[in-house]
Amino acid sequence: MTREPVGIAMSGGVDSTAAALLLKERFAVEGFFMDLAQPDFEDQKRRVVHLAEALSIPLHIIDLKVQFKKRVLDYFTGSYFQGRTPNPCMICNLEIKFGLFMDAILSSGMAAVATGHYASIHEGDGEFFLKRGTDVKKDQSYFLSRLTQQQLSRIMFPLGSRSKEDIYRFVENNGYTDFRGVESQDICFLKNKRVRAFLEEYKTVSIQPGNIISADGSILGRHKGLHCYTIGQRRGLGLPDATPWYVCSLDQQNNTLVVGKNRDLFSSALTADNPHWINRAMPEENRTYTVRIRYSHPGAEARFTWVSGDSFRLDFDEAQRAIAPGQYAVLYDGTRVVGSGEIVSRH
Repeated sequence: MTREPVGIAMSGGVDSTAAALLLKERFAVEGFFMDLAQPDFEDQKRRVVHLAEALSIPLHIIDLKVQFKKRVLDYFTGSYFQGRTPNPCMICNLEIKFGLFMDAILSSGMAAVATGHYASIHEGDGEFFLKRGTDVKKDQSYFLSRLTQQQLSRIMFPLGSRSKEDIYRFVENNGYTDFRGVESQDICFLKNKRVRAFLEEYKTVSIQPGNIISADGSILGRHKGLHCYTIGQRRGLGLPDATPWYVCSLDQQNNTLVVGKNRDLFSSALTADNPHWINRAMPEENRTYTVRIRYSHPGAEARFTWVSGDSFRLDFDEAQRAIAPGQYAVLYDGTRVVGSGEIVSRH
């Protein structure tokens, strides 16, 4: 009997390797690798080629350098220079990995696309539901919260019900013993480079120093350009005091950096726009959801209300620290991902 063809997105890491091993038992698996002009592309490519040979699966390399620059790198740098804290993985998943890359894989004749993400997809009532991965520490559903029904219908996440330790043991039992201690970098294109250095190399701009001020308008010092700072940042301010100063907001209009003490970082509400809801049923007015305000955030209870047709407000039961415009607020109903919106302000 002919087995259904499935394309697996390979990165050279333990997760995509485990996904390939699991799926080989049931499907005709082929490997696909994105050329995004990563700083270590050649080394990563050699590793992926070696793994594909060891797995005895064909490998295809998809060139997405130009599209990645336009859709992810331009967004990343532009956000910083506009005083926002970007989330490149969110945009890359939507537009590159499960966008152009997925289109290329499906166009090659594959029936579905599989990855090593720690999340799961369930089908019911004619819809697809995105849920958290079982391993809470590795759950990647936050980064997948912008995916569409069309995308979810052609995606497979074989690791969703497994823990990271299970995956290490699984690949080691299959003869792959050199993965422990080798984790992929959160922002792949930085490659140990500081954000400021990357921004200034990528985009030629006139750096504009300005004043660092407190909430009451007192001038405390000078900043090196607003793109060098993010909400909650403590280091690099050059403001000695009995207790630390933190970045509270970036005033682009006046080119000032507003700082405060730890207590000033806490906010009880946020507003987000550009909402995306995964399923037909949108969030209910005045209902409480679990909300994550960044990937590393454990989640907090917040009440949902509409502000307008394209923006919403979340009021938290307990004030949250360092809510950053540019990041995404992701709503959960239990383990199910409801959807997300881009944070534009905190209250």
